Amino acid sequence: MAMVSTYCPQFNGLRRSCPKLDNAQPQSFLQHINSQLRLSSSRKPCRAVIAMAGSGKFFVGGNWKCNGTKDSITKLVSDLNSAKLETDVDVVVAPPFVYLDQVNATLTDRIEVSAQNSWIGKGGAFTGEISVEQLKDIGCKWVILGHSERRHVIGEDDQFIGKKAAYALNEGLGVIACIGELLEEREAGKTFDVCFQQLKSFADVVPSWDNIVIAYEPVWAIGTGKVATPQQAQEVHVAVRDWLKKNVSEEVASKTRIIYGGNLDTISFVVLEEVASKTRIIYGGSVNGSNCVELAKQEDIDGFLVGGASLKGPEFATIVNSVISKRVAA
Repeated sequence: MAMVSTYCPQFNGLRRSCPKLDNAQPQSFLQHINSQLRLSSSRKPCRAVIAMAGSGKFFVGGNWKCNGTKDSITKLVSDLNSAKLETDVDVVVAPPFVYLDQVNATLTDRIEVSAQNSWIGKGGAFTGEISVEQLKDIGCKWVILGHSERRHVIGEDDQFIGKKAAYALNEGLGVIACIGELLEEREAGKTFDVCFQQLKSFADVVPSWDNIVIAYEPVWAIGTGKVATPQQAQEVHVAVRDWLKKNVSEEVASKTRIIYGGNLDTISFVVLEEVASKTRIIYGGSVNGSNCVELAKQEDIDGFLVGGASLKGPEFATIVNSVISKRVAA
């Protein structure tokens, strides 16, 4: 049965005030919760929400980014091939482009391979790009699109990212669609605005949400050593689910997995239990072998999206196998 928790933040970078609901009637409360998104803090609680654990399979992804050499990749793949991984976990790794074929040819079938980016359409005279068709040709199953480093370093905008996602999905690749706010955007209370706009750029163009995983990764928690608190992640995941429910459809929301580059989720009374149970929510901000067990024990953390720690085979295996603590906690 779902656990009940309470939160009443005044401002944590998402919204500047906490409405008083103590005296609200049931009907007005339900109407209000559809239009207001929760915050969390250690201050005095003012409302109850229900936290539901997802029913999806534990998921651990490793984004190797622009790291590695032919020799180090060979060693990493060897370590992963020899690692004993729990069976009830979906595992995906995303090597640099130049090593995709090497990894796919030598990595155990137990682990799927993802690209870190793809072009907006079919290949051709696009120097430096890689097409979805080429990725499929070498066995890739997934592609990461909209990562903050592509947005804020390379300069890709929402519309461009959305079109890339639509093309990849139409051609049969699964898409890990990344969203997340900068530190200054959180401090300015714009977290929801930023995430919703990024979501909309996908929703406006994608043919279906069946093969999309939403990765909420607050930029300030990526590679910084800072780990978002469960409450900080929770409120954004609730908002994402509610946005999908209102703007995409209840049916789509129930089929879409939401993974967090940072994470924990709480669902409100008005969001169907089916939505919460089918949505895998993965934490991905500075996860490592030391903090993964305690994070995995959290009711609504269904796995991890891992950066630097995924470059170390034994440590990545430890993170994958933290599913054991999830089972014990359950």
